[in-house]
Amino acid sequence: MSDIHANSVAFVRTQEVPTAPPPNDAAGVTKWIKDQLFSTPLNGLLTLVALYLIYTVLSAVLPWIAGGIWDAPSFAACREILGGESAACFAVLSERWNQLIFGFQYPEDQYWRPTLALVLMFVAIAPVLFFDLPRKLLAFTALYPFIAYYLLWGGTIFVPILALVGVAGGYVVYQRLVKGSFAAGFFGGIVAAFVIWTIGGWLIPDTASDTAMLTAVPSRYMGGFMLNMMLGVTCVSLSVPLGIVLALGRQSSMPLIKWVCVVFIEFIRGVPLITLLFVANVMLAYFFPPGSGVDLFLRVVIMITMFSAAYIAEVIRGGLAALPKGQYEAADSLGLDYPQAMRLIILPQALKISIPGIVNVAVGLFKDTTLVSVISMFDLVGMVRGPILASTEWNGVYWELFGFAALLFFIVCYGISQYSQWLERRLATDHR
Repeated sequence: MSDIHANSVAFVRTQEVPTAPPPNDAAGVTKWIKDQLFSTPLNGLLTLVALYLIYTVLSAVLPWIAGGIWDAPSFAACREILGGESAACFAVLSERWNQLIFGFQYPEDQYWRPTLALVLMFVAIAPVLFFDLPRKLLAFTALYPFIAYYLLWGGTIFVPILALVGVAGGYVVYQRLVKGSFAAGFFGGIVAAFVIWTIGGWLIPDTASDTAMLTAVPSRYMGGFMLNMMLGVTCVSLSVPLGIVLALGRQSSMPLIKWVCVVFIEFIRGVPLITLLFVANVMLAYFFPPGSGVDLFLRVVIMITMFSAAYIAEVIRGGLAALPKGQYEAADSLGLDYPQAMRLIILPQALKISIPGIVNVAVGLFKDTTLVSVISMFDLVGMVRGPILASTEWNGVYWELFGFAALLFFIVCYGISQYSQWLERRLATDHR
């Protein structure tokens, strides 16, 4: 009986059965194609139409690019080499590369200076963009504007040193006065920096330029994509803090400050940027003291900064309006004054909400720097439309030049967009 009972006991497996792979149409590439491209008959038809259009475009563009000529002295020579075939004449990029990047007047033996300034820029913005890096690197970030000015413009080294001393003095005054009043500290710092700059300008001897370590390069000699980068980086860096001040001023309880900010924002937003550039070119010089010699680059920076700051102010105001009232009450309950509440509680949350809008304005601003070509500033587009296409050697080359310009702007704008998306994911703490 015991043997019969033992044989009747059900078999119990001691090891798990390996998991069987899913069917081919339920996972992997097949499933993705089925779900994303052919989920419905209409989606399948649209997919086939899109594939046909892509094939049509690539079948015409890829051979045109692959058969391009990179070494030729002129457009006519390109045509002779091609022998009537349709292909790109990329030789214009090889021949005019330096002009496209640095302009046609920047000294050729000084190209290392803007190149070094560009490399140092990535080092300077790294601790600002990626806050996991050591905070000690912010010291170089604070020094970079003065280093970049000296590298790009050259001249006497006393000018950037004096500017650094003025900013440092203004910061000290701001720290001293901000405990009593935020407005007093802010404007006191500006006044202190201006006073130090003015006094230092009197103290610098006229022969200080003889001690210059670098050749002085006027602003009118700067052009190409370098000019677009200079305008974009400078104006974005200045317009963000100015936009924050305008947004806070628009919500101020003081009527005078509020209405000044409202009038400024609404007026600037109601005027096209190209109009402001013409004002910078023709009229803005009359607002400076006679003989001050404020060059066109500074005037353009002022106008573009004001233009973008007005839009950024509205974006940040939307972020401030999105915060619940309880955040302000929480700051009051902790006994924080206005500057502390804005710096520690309100602005960090408002800026996080405003990231997409700020990036949108920054991308638009960088692309709008090409408008300076209408006031005779030879940026990348100005170089293409002016000296290069006006020359007899390359008259008639359009797709290659404007395609190259579009590629450069796309790389920069796409990089800004990807960073903003990464930053949004990193700061999405309320969804975890």
